[in-house]
Amino acid sequence: MRAGTERLRALLPGTWDLRETTDAVRSADVGVDGMLRLRAPSGESVLLLVEAKRSMNTRDVPLVLESLQRSAAIARAEDAVVPMVMARYLAPATRDRIAAGGAGYVDATGNVLLSSDNPTLVLRDRGEDRDPWRGRGRPRGTLKGEPAARVVRALVDFAPPYTVPDLAARAGASTGATYRVVEFIEGEGLLTRTPYGPISEVQWRPLLERWSQDYGFAASNAVQTFLEPRGLGALTELLEESRDLEYVVTGSLAAERMAPYAPARLATIYVRDLASAQTLGLRLVESGANVALAAARYDVVFDRAQTIEGLRIAAPSQVVVDLLTGPGRNPSEAVALLDWMERNERDWRR
Repeated sequence: MRAGTERLRALLPGTWDLRETTDAVRSADVGVDGMLRLRAPSGESVLLLVEAKRSMNTRDVPLVLESLQRSAAIARAEDAVVPMVMARYLAPATRDRIAAGGAGYVDATGNVLLSSDNPTLVLRDRGEDRDPWRGRGRPRGTLKGEPAARVVRALVDFAPPYTVPDLAARAGASTGATYRVVEFIEGEGLLTRTPYGPISEVQWRPLLERWSQDYGFAASNAVQTFLEPRGLGALTELLEESRDLEYVVTGSLAAERMAPYAPARLATIYVRDLASAQTLGLRLVESGANVALAAARYDVVFDRAQTIEGLRIAAPSQVVVDLLTGPGRNPSEAVALLDWMERNERDWRR
């Protein structure tokens, strides 16, 4: 709390005053870790009710904000009250949840948000997006890597309930890695697990959006671009006739088969190796490409693919994350596909 208070002071104009206050009632009586009075040059002031945490997960936010709201009612301040969360580190998803709940936050890495209507003030600053104090052996702090890809795909593709060992078997990941990924996702507030029991709920749409922050088609695979001079129609005919080529279509061309948005201009395809370009008769180019081939680093991209209109199409969960991190209109196509997935969950989720 001391570190958070000093960080706020450093951002405030010199004519503003910030100090601890009791207001004739102890912070312990109000049920908070501290109270700060922020006073503007005009004399207007706001009371900051502070909950201080050494660490805090996204799933903890609703309970903390509920507690701060009860404390605000107890404080009976004559002027405005703003709930504040201070912690050593707050992850991006945690900060977003706090802000959405109408509260402010400060962490020791420099992430700051404080907003007040009376007096009018907005303070915002950016610190770290990764916990600099996370030691070895602690739960993972990202969804990067093959184990995370396998677990996220399985959580989205299979409807719960299931235990973590069952999830590991479906994902094709080790039990230990699955537990670590599940702990991280649970901490982000994106799944619900009963104590010592199975996973009972998965918020699969925000989970896919969160995964896209750490996984991307170009960033997570070896990609080369090619030209099919005869156009995408000729390419799809060739793919439909290819019996020995192991591939799955993703991106716009795949989304077009499920949730049409606009005619595809680029065919994005996972293959086992880039030598497949010779089989398809593609021409390697640096510009003007209409085909992107990716030598998949994780076999999971082929899992639960399906044949639609003669093409091997990647699972919707894979197509979405590739679109979310793609160029141009790809993110808009991802939103359209996510909307389709919500309307037709029984058609694709196992």
